[in-house]
Amino acid sequence: MAEHLSQSELDYPFKLLEYFNGFRVSKMIFSACELGVFDLLLKSQDALSAQHVAQELGTSMDGMERLLDALVGIEILEVETAQGTALYSSTDVANLYLAKGSAKSLHDMIIYRSQTVYPLWNNLVDAIRSGRNQYEKTFGLPSGHFFQAIYRSEEEMLKFMGIMSCHWVLDGHDVVTAFDLSRFQKVVDLGGCTGALANEMARAYPASSVTVFDLPQVVEAAQKHFKQEDSGVTFQSGDFFSDEIPGADLYVLARVIHDWPEEKCLALLKKVYETCKPGEFPRNQGHPHTLADFSAIFCN
Repeated sequence: MAEHLSQSELDYPFKLLEYFNGFRVSKMIFSACELGVFDLLLKSQDALSAQHVAQELGTSMDGMERLLDALVGIEILEVETAQGTALYSSTDVANLYLAKGSAKSLHDMIIYRSQTVYPLWNNLVDAIRSGRNQYEKTFGLPSGHFFQAIYRSEEEMLKFMGIMSCHWVLDGHDVVTAFDLSRFQKVVDLGGCTGALANEMARAYPASSVTVFDLPQVVEAAQKHFKQEDSGVTFQSGDFFSDEIPGADLYVLARVIHDWPEEKCLALLKKVYETCKPGEFPRNQGHPHTLADFSAIFCN
């Protein structure tokens, strides 16, 4: 299979060209989200002309028409013609994932990728050469403390919290139900951000108590700006490096470990080990390994 693919690429580099132009596809979707295209089309009961969309969103007619046609080309939008005028509407996928109003909206993820991740990746060569993140070169921020850069303002912090919440819109239920965790009565999500994963945990295991432990400013923002379901999830403020962490039967570290150098990760895991209550997975559920004094979920 590999030889066949390689030979076809020698004849004409279809895959290479697809890879080369991948950033254009991303940026088309990013731009449409930032401009509010998908929100407008979702709210409209009828398909809209490029002129109507441009007027509503304050863009040029030519630019908007090109963007809409490109989105039709990648099957994100649909188009029909009425009396010689092209009329655009969203696909079900766009309505579900790209508009703000949907329960499964990935809008916040897209905005963060467009405004933060995309500019950082523009400096990938320098990142490889130096072995350092590129916040300083990209945004003029000190690069030594990753989360100081991310949390430099409430606006930036909310963007980051939004993308964290979006991850669990997609994967949260599958993560918390991959194993039967019902035996754990007290669960603490360390660095649980908006509580999105904790809410999935609470829904799946209503007999368990679930607590999100995160920095004070994150807890305040989560409760103020992100919808908290009536799932019984509680929030507790603190720094999991410098403060005591709440006692629990199970600790969740989701998208946490990869953010820190090894020595800080080892210190955090040691703290979890020393605080976690003794226990083991029941062998009759197919888990052969005794966990003794350490129960934690790692999702990165």
